[in-house]
Amino acid sequence: MTSVSPASQQAGRDAEFDAAGDPIGLFGRWFDDAKANEAELPEAMALATCGSDDMPDVRMVLLKSFDERGFVFYTNLGSQKAVELDQNNRAALCFHWKSLTRQVRIQGRAEAVSEDEADVYFATRSKQSQIGAWASKQSLPLQGRFDLEAQVAKYTAKYALKKVDRPPFWSGYRVAPLRIEFWRQRSFRLHDRRVFLRDNISQPDWKIERLYP
Repeated sequence: MTSVSPASQQAGRDAEFDAAGDPIGLFGRWFDDAKANEAELPEAMALATCGSDDMPDVRMVLLKSFDERGFVFYTNLGSQKAVELDQNNRAALCFHWKSLTRQVRIQGRAEAVSEDEADVYFATRSKQSQIGAWASKQSLPLQGRFDLEAQVAKYTAKYALKKVDRPPFWSGYRVAPLRIEFWRQRSFRLHDRRVFLRDNISQPDWKIERLYP
């Protein structure tokens, strides 16, 4: 069997990176690589928001699905992130995969997923996680751990023998991208940066630019 040299593998990756005209397809290939190589939570992404006070905020969330429409995560609708997105739907995401020395940055507008979409995803969660969604008043002050455990016990008893319904205050957002930047580490800090841009989310074609490192 003929082996492929590291140089040839790199050349192939370079050619793919240079030729990519579809950012969602390129993201999908990079995400597959991350799932195969990243030891912990390849789906983890930083979510940046900015509410009515103009103070930026960032936290880690988990990507649950993506397609041409955007990148989806789920949360309590009373959480700080949800409140800020309702005030200002502009959002940014950042994936950083250390094992691959790659990064993807996304800017766009967040929109609520449909009720049906939220129901379908909620049904895939473990029962403990479903109960946790009912028990947590996310981002509100908590007097002590016992108060949270009491809520968990309450909903564990309520749903002991039946299906857990999705809370009306729990759903998801889809960040529809307007800008996607792919970054690859290269020697001597001469990194590759490739940006896909469009003016609105209904625009099928992307403008493509390269940036200095």
